[in-house]
Amino acid sequence: QVQLVESGGGLVQAGGSLRLSCAASGRSISSYAMGWFRQAPGKEREFVAAINWSGGRVLYEDSVKGRFTISRDNAKNTVNLQMNSLKPEDTAVYYCAAGPSTTTKIAPYDYWGQGTQVTVSS
Repeated sequence: QVQLVESGGGLVQAGGSLRLSCAASGRSISSYAMGWFRQAPGKEREFVAAINWSGGRVLYEDSVKGRFTISRDNAKNTVNLQMNSLKPEDTAVYYCAAGPSTTTKIAPYDYWGQGTQVTVSS
C-alpha cells in the first residue's frame, strides 16, 4: 500500500506561484508513475500532469503547458508540482496519484491522496 499526502496549497493572486508536494509512505514510489489531477467545484476530476518512474517522461494537460512543472525525487519519496503564472481557472482541489503507467487517464492510478485546495483570486 502507498499512502499519499499532498501539501502546499493555498490562496494566491492571479499571476502568482505555488509549489505542491506529494509525500509518499508505506512503500517506495520509485517504480510508480505519478500524476497530478484536479477537480473544480461542479466539475469532473481532470488530468494535470504525469511523470514516469525515472522522471524521463512527462505529460501535461494543454492548458498548463509552459506554466506547470512536475518533478520527482525518488530518494525522498516525493513528487512536486511547480505552478507558475496561476490563473483563476486553475482553482481546484489538486490530487496526487500513483500507478503502474504514465497516463492522462484516471482509472489506471491505484493510489490517491486526499487533495489540497488551490484558490487563485483575480
